[in-house]
Amino acid sequence: MATYPTKLAEGFSQKLLLEIYNKSLLEVIVNRDYQGEINERGSILNILNFDRITERNYTGANMAAPSDLAENNAQLTIDQWKVFYHKEDTIDMWRSYIKNPHPTIVAQLADERNRNMDIFALGLYPDVAAGNRVGTDVTGGTVTITAVTGAVVGTGGVFTAAMVGRGFKAAGHTQWYRVKAYAGVNNITIEDDLDDATSAYTGGAIGPLATYTIEAATPLQITTANLLANVSALKEKLDIADRNGKSSVPDEGRWLIVPPEFETLCVRASGIELHVPEAYQELVKRGFITRLQGFNVYRSNRLTGNNTDGFRVLAGHSNWCTFAEKILQARMEEDLIANFGTAYKDLFVYGAKVADPRRHFATEGYWLF
Repeated sequence: MATYPTKLAEGFSQKLLLEIYNKSLLEVIVNRDYQGEINERGSILNILNFDRITERNYTGANMAAPSDLAENNAQLTIDQWKVFYHKEDTIDMWRSYIKNPHPTIVAQLADERNRNMDIFALGLYPDVAAGNRVGTDVTGGTVTITAVTGAVVGTGGVFTAAMVGRGFKAAGHTQWYRVKAYAGVNNITIEDDLDDATSAYTGGAIGPLATYTIEAATPLQITTANLLANVSALKEKLDIADRNGKSSVPDEGRWLIVPPEFETLCVRASGIELHVPEAYQELVKRGFITRLQGFNVYRSNRLTGNNTDGFRVLAGHSNWCTFAEKILQARMEEDLIANFGTAYKDLFVYGAKVADPRRHFATEGYWLF
């Protein structure tokens, strides 16, 4: 049986966690489809899925079974360790009008932890699939690409270090790759858009003098005139996933996270009406503002970026990111050394992973407002 102070500390932490779940955008944008358990001895959490089995024509002849099922296994690393530690002095509570500070403290701690977890999850925008970004593309000049190494030699001197990680596609490519490294204004290296495999380039030799696109290299100015069209562009990238040989992105449960500046433009844009249907009233506490182009739209100040360098607006489905968290330890010290009162502390750990087969479940708008 748990001791009295331990039980109180556990109850305090569980109440804190409940407050987080009620307010956090995490409950909208992530999934928890992993195998394994977070424990005090360290954790290896696995995200499993299988390659698709294709349907074939039946000819009447004996069927040949395909090879064994192909399993994809990505590992989620718990790499965030957070603590709260606070004390409530007996004399302070005796002198204060507030005799039960717990509800106020729980709400404040939940807001702080919720904020940090949202910033962490929304900061995963580099894990959006190559080709799934909407911004100002670079298309000027031509390139020659070397097989195997992925070395790109361009013309026009337009490459920048900021292009690393952005999607790249040249005439002759059948899929998007990403910029791996920058070596100069006419020299970059590209690679397959994979994180769970050794870096490689499998797109073959391209060129010479092939046209190309580097997606969303700089932010795009969003106005009342083009707002709806660019939200539609994000939607289209999700809609055409299965056409590009990837698993389809469900229509239900799609979300779009935007800064307050987006909402201001919506109010002024023609053809858009901000309205919260009755069925979505419970989501208002998480910043829900409207339904638009099939997205549940949420306002947040926790997106990466600003209105000078560009916001990393995210849209997608919860299949995109797998998240794991746990209160690893929660303790309460009833007797403070050399004082009177109670101290509470907890150790909270979490991590997130976007597995390669799920990168296409999100899109990024690199936008200014």
